[in-house]
Amino acid sequence: MSELIISVSGLRGIVGETLTPEVAGRYAAAFSALAPEGTFVVTRDGRSSGEMLARAIEDTLQTVGRDTVDAGVAATPTTGVLVRELHAAGGIQITASHNPAEYNGLKLFSHDGRVIPAGPGEDVLRHYKSDQLDVSPAGHRCHTDTFQCTDTISAHLDAVLATVDVERIRTRKFKVLLDSNHGAGGVLGRPLLEKLGCKVTILGEEPNGRFAHTPEPTAENLAGVLDAVSRAGADVGFCQDPDADRLAVIDAAGRYLGEEYTLAMIVDHVLRRHKGPIVTNCSTSRMSQDLAERYGVPFYRSAVGEANVVDAMLEHDAIFGGEGNGGPIDPRVGMVRDSFVGMAQLLDAMAVRDTTIAELADELPRYEIVKTKIAMKREKIPVALNALEKHFAEAQCDRLDGLRLDWPGRWLLVRPSNTEPIVRAVAEAKTAAEAEQLCAAAARVL
Repeated sequence: MSELIISVSGLRGIVGETLTPEVAGRYAAAFSALAPEGTFVVTRDGRSSGEMLARAIEDTLQTVGRDTVDAGVAATPTTGVLVRELHAAGGIQITASHNPAEYNGLKLFSHDGRVIPAGPGEDVLRHYKSDQLDVSPAGHRCHTDTFQCTDTISAHLDAVLATVDVERIRTRKFKVLLDSNHGAGGVLGRPLLEKLGCKVTILGEEPNGRFAHTPEPTAENLAGVLDAVSRAGADVGFCQDPDADRLAVIDAAGRYLGEEYTLAMIVDHVLRRHKGPIVTNCSTSRMSQDLAERYGVPFYRSAVGEANVVDAMLEHDAIFGGEGNGGPIDPRVGMVRDSFVGMAQLLDAMAVRDTTIAELADELPRYEIVKTKIAMKREKIPVALNALEKHFAEAQCDRLDGLRLDWPGRWLLVRPSNTEPIVRAVAEAKTAAEAEQLCAAAARVL
């Protein structure tokens, strides 16, 4: 049997094996015990198991004295907006993100509408595992309710539209193919694109969790969608993961631009209009760093993970940030990775510069990223990383998250997995061959 995957911001598992209604309810109760007074927002990404888990979570939260708002199927960034709009104590999004259909999970939101930071997340995990967790009815509450949220998208839609020139985009009448892959993305995807005057074709619009292809929006998984974009005569193809916090992009010729380019293209567009600090995680392409240097603004890196990026953005008052997995974060909308922010910003860039998505991508600094895995027992990792640092003594060293080594125009990141006896090696250079050589050298030393 597989193991439950637990991180500081939530958990994932195979439904019926490691993730059961009892596990979901207990985890929700642990979160509730450490959250401020108030109502909880509960949402889900469209997987068939989501409704069952939502009932279990809502029942448990009511048992411990919490009112809940059931917002049904909604994207993860929408959940963050709803938590803020409803002045809730927190939120729980039921999603396994890009994992296959047999998985589901819980993602926790704090009262300010962001995925909970590492510290509070570790507190929830400790409470979940402790013998102190009490899921008996709260004595000071005599009645609790689940309320239905009848309008889940308006606040999020308005926030995204406020960041772009809507009329300028509408005059272009872009043809857009959106692949929501039967996740939550189509719920807001169609209204947003239609408000922007686009002629929209949506693949997998119904949020039923019956994925037409493997959910992670990589080139390999989107092979069929690439052809669909060119066949539809679309100006651009947008591809979401099931909870719609990530966005991959396809150009009009059916070329996969990918997820790394999503963030970099938006950073370029944002910095052309406004100057300010930019934050990405330490495994994201250095395209965004190059752009920050080009525009003369501060650039900061965080450890891998959305919560870590948000922490750094708040610390440095960043105007934009995100992760290279196609997760842009716009503080004007919310401190959550947001595919809808990505779509609106890219259409705005195409409109204001009267250019194509391919041209936006092709003018960026060019790099190639290679990602590998190296088997290694956890207890051996510290000594191995020390050996790697010594081997590459000429490189600039950073221990923010694992070991990152930088040279002019290339870098290598080696960090341990939280769930497997492996380390992940990620390298970026001007050519794929150079990046592969860095990963191979790391494997030999390790």
